[in-house]
Amino acid sequence: MKSEIIEVENKLNTPSKVAKRNGPWKDVWKRLKRSKMAILGLMIIITLMLIALFADYIAPYPYDRQDLMNTFQSPSSENLFGTDEFGRDILSRVIYGSRVSLLVGFIAVGIALVIGGFLGAISGYYGGRVDNLIMRIMDVLLAIPSMLLAISIVAALGPGLTNLMIAVGISSIPTYARTVRAAVMSIKGMEYIEASKVSGSKDIRIIFKHIIPNSLAPVIVQSTLGVAGAILTAAGMSFIGLGIQPPNPEWGAMLSGGRAYIRDYSYMTMFPGIAIMITILALNLLGDGLRDALDPKLKN
Repeated sequence: MKSEIIEVENKLNTPSKVAKRNGPWKDVWKRLKRSKMAILGLMIIITLMLIALFADYIAPYPYDRQDLMNTFQSPSSENLFGTDEFGRDILSRVIYGSRVSLLVGFIAVGIALVIGGFLGAISGYYGGRVDNLIMRIMDVLLAIPSMLLAISIVAALGPGLTNLMIAVGISSIPTYARTVRAAVMSIKGMEYIEASKVSGSKDIRIIFKHIIPNSLAPVIVQSTLGVAGAILTAAGMSFIGLGIQPPNPEWGAMLSGGRAYIRDYSYMTMFPGIAIMITILALNLLGDGLRDALDPKLKN
């Protein structure tokens, strides 16, 4: 009898094993892994980032090395992608171009996300005149095509990498402002927001601690797709001569430089074009997968 009592006491004193619940981001990752196309896009993006990071070690030649004795060489074992009109190795320039294109895409989206996200959060949280004023400014910017707005900004500031990132970022601000505003308006009436107000929390604290973190899902999806748009816009700007200046390699600038020889040396435009296509496709695949993974309706 005594042994039975001791056994019962041990069971009562032993903490029960409770299954740990997965966090929300673990659930998102779990659902994202189910999409093979999204994982493929993610792997491509990671590969491109590694190529850009270690371009100095991967590229067979310096991107600005000229060999005037070997101009317009077709793809071969020495130059896998051929050479351009200055005898520069196209593969090396494509590899170094990934560094510039990805940098422009991520930095431009970061600028748009920070400024547009803050304006959208303020607009959605306060509403009224503040919302009306900010949204009317965003409407004016939205009325101007993003490419035209970016061209105007670069024309005013001058061509170059920094100005290109600023121009592409500013032209994307209205999209993020509206995305964040819509997300904030959908959650600002929640009970935990009201509880924070009652407890005496300041508006800025509520916005940054509760509003913005809980409205990240649509922003993450928009940012992923926005990087693709920013890379395309930067390539278009460089194509018309308002982006990255030679001899710095950039995929759009390489397309522009090779268009004069496209009839006889199509590989000069084919390889940078394929690089742009693969990058945009991978970002779109990842963005679509994130959209499905972050959709509450798809939760099990």
